[in-house]
Parts: sequence; C-alpha cells; structure tokens
Amino acid sequence: MAVTDTDIDTEPDYLLPCGRALDSVWDRLDTVQNGGGDAHEASCAHCRTARESLLGLRTATRELIDEPDPPPADLVERIMSAVRAERRRGQVLGLATPHRGTVAVSEQAVAVVLRFAADSVDGVRARRVRLRPVGVGPDGETVVHISMTIAVEVSGEGVQGLVPRVRERVTAAASARTGLLVGRLDIAIVDVYQEGGR
Repeated sequence: MAVTDTDIDTEPDYLLPCGRALDSVWDRLDTVQNGGGDAHEASCAHCRTARESLLGLRTATRELIDEPDPPPADLVERIMSAVRAERRRGQVLGLATPHRGTVAVSEQAVAVVLRFAADSVDGVRARRVRLRPVGVGPDGETVVHISMTIAVEVSGEGVQGLVPRVRERVTAAASARTGLLVGRLDIAIVDVYQEGGR
C-alpha cells in the first residue's frame, strides 16, 4: 500500500487563546527573557503562562543533563508534571451549544481561560488547573470539578480577601466563557511571591 501525505498524522501547531503558536513561544523564550519581546509578549497573560510552563520544563531538562547522580529530589515530579500537561492537551470536554449539540474543546484550552481569570485578581498567580467532568447540568451543560493551585503575593491583602475573589472569577469565567457548570472548586495556595518576582 502506498503512503501519501494525507496518511501521515501531523498535528498542527497548538495555538494559545491569544492566537500565538506554542512553538513560537518556545522559540522566543530567550529573546523575551532578555527584554527583546514585542508588545504582545510583554502584556499577554496567555503567553506568560505558557512561558512559565516551558521555562520549568527547560530548567528540569537541563538539571537532568547537568546534575550528577542522584538527581534533585523534585526533578522527576517536575518533568512528569510537564509531561502530564502535554498529555492533557489531547483530552477534550464536550461543551453544550445553544443548538442542542456539543463542541469538543481541549481541557488545556479551558484551563488557560480559568488560569487567566485567577490571574486577573491582584496579588494572585495561577499555577495549575485540573478539570474533571462529573455529570450534566439541568440545561445540558457539562458539570466539572476544578482543582486549582495558586501563588499569592507576600505583601498582599491576605488569603481571606483573595481566595473568595479567585473563586468568584473562576466560576464566572467557567460559565460565561466556556459554558461549563462548576460543581466544585478546590483552591490550594502552594506558593508566595514578591512583586516583580515569581
């Protein structure tokens, strides 16, 4: 049997919600880190979140190459987190449409929307978002449980003020931007940062 170009499964570049290709973000990591980014790269939360993930992957890979045995204690976990994130790109959620149908959206794309909603709260940086479909709502919408980890600013207003606002914005974004119904939203604070740092 002859193999033609149409028989080969080629995946197109993964596009972030802002329209930039993930491969392009990877190619420009050093340029942006050295202050040579364009206006979009300087202000786009989607590109920033992707850069953070890619930098973590690159750092973990370099440590694996450079470090003598035994490797750092958290190295395997960091690499596996990046691998799991890549694998989740292929998982899809069925979102109800007003036309009595569904549209398939990658879990990663929905997670980016929810991360952006959490990042819109001053003093908060979203870290990891996981979604698990658990049922169907009264109007046919997909019900999900969301687990989110965040970092909070050291000199900010405090957890009591930030977490409820994160919960409100993430729940609203899930409904308004993706059509998902949040059955449960777990938020864990896993890190702190100072303004100007990560």
